[in-house]
Amino acid sequence: MKSFDVVVIGAGPGGYIAAIRASQLGKNVAIVEMDKFGGVCLNRGCIPTKAVLKSAHSVHEIADMKDLGINVELKSLDGGQAVKRAKGISEKISKGVEFLMKKNKITSYEGKATLKDKTTIEVKSKKGHTETIKATNIILATGAHYRSFPGLEHDGKRLIGAWEAIKMENLPKSIGIIGAGAIGVEFAYFWNAFGVDVHIFELQKNLLPIEDTDSSKEVERAYKKYGIKLSLGVEKVSAKNNGNDVTITAVENGKSVDYKFEMGLIAVGMTGNIDGIGLEAAGVKTDRGFVAVNNMYQTSASNIYAIGDIAGPPLLAHAASHEGVVAAEHIAGLHPHAIDPMNIAGCTYCQPQVASVGYTERALKEKGIKYTVGKLPFQANGKAMASNETAGFVKTLMGEDGEMLGAHIVGTQATELIHEYVLFRQMEGIDEEMFATVHPHPTLGEFLAESVMNAKGRSLNF
Repeated sequence: MKSFDVVVIGAGPGGYIAAIRASQLGKNVAIVEMDKFGGVCLNRGCIPTKAVLKSAHSVHEIADMKDLGINVELKSLDGGQAVKRAKGISEKISKGVEFLMKKNKITSYEGKATLKDKTTIEVKSKKGHTETIKATNIILATGAHYRSFPGLEHDGKRLIGAWEAIKMENLPKSIGIIGAGAIGVEFAYFWNAFGVDVHIFELQKNLLPIEDTDSSKEVERAYKKYGIKLSLGVEKVSAKNNGNDVTITAVENGKSVDYKFEMGLIAVGMTGNIDGIGLEAAGVKTDRGFVAVNNMYQTSASNIYAIGDIAGPPLLAHAASHEGVVAAEHIAGLHPHAIDPMNIAGCTYCQPQVASVGYTERALKEKGIKYTVGKLPFQANGKAMASNETAGFVKTLMGEDGEMLGAHIVGTQATELIHEYVLFRQMEGIDEEMFATVHPHPTLGEFLAESVMNAKGRSLNF
């Protein structure tokens, strides 16, 4: 029986990063993966969806090229090719992750891992071979899967989830999307650009309901312009596969209304992959569908850690990766900083993109925290106008002592611009430090400082 200092179960963005960091710190490390290296994010989530969203954005760019003095004609659209390209990118990067395991001298096992006790793991390969290994420490990184509710159940045929959606090469003529979070909104953007009739249903009153209301409304305006239908604030919604089509029933203004589509995407949340992995045998406690952890990601069994989606929100790849670093360093006896969830940026990659960190204006009002708002539209930014990328805004929420309480960016490059604000909050910066930082001109990024100045009544260019 082989023994390791650390065994990581799951090779997604949390698991493989945790394994690498533990190896860097001198630990003898093994990693177990039952599917493909890179996990859901790389193979069925973050990476392939961003690839097809690039295709969608290019469709809209072509439509705008006449303003730039470029006369081109869109000959045809091939959604299948966009999906195939995304698949190829995922496969290439997955092989890169496997290479990283070898580079860092990490032993890899292919199969399903089950905890037999706090230090023993049984690995069963797809071919039925079983091997037992021992671990001083274990890091659980098994991810999450779709949530379902009565009336909102995936069948993998006409009622699909995101994992089936990203593999769909033959696009339907129409699709109803239930859930207006990042998954629903991103797929709506891709399918609409490639000629699919798209209708989004959401119980909350706005798209991207966890975002600042101004950000949500900006995306709603764009989606209405694209021709995406929106049913927001519905009281109840359900979906039924009729065999040849799908019926989505929504209660709108007190009345039940039926809609017919070729297919339906159900995107109403995720729950941790906690079943069938031996948590009970190892004494690992769970809480509301996820593994319970402390701020170093230790579970109720102190030598077992849980990171990423299995450990609960925020269900984000970049959060999982950093949690993996914290867990590995804690195992190695270091003293890593605990992660502040309020300093983890949220990103949605539709167009216009949405990125945020910290509090929403709605949350500040609910908490009774005093703040001032700086908000600048990209329509007033010289680089944005020159680049024909004027959609959206930069919005900052500043506290009385100059601290940044929250920041919200909507625009073509929002997910690239948010980094400065994340670092600013992490370093506990104040407004005067932002004022003293010289931002290059002309750039979209110069509005990051200008927005803070606007919140303090000293904006110079707006």
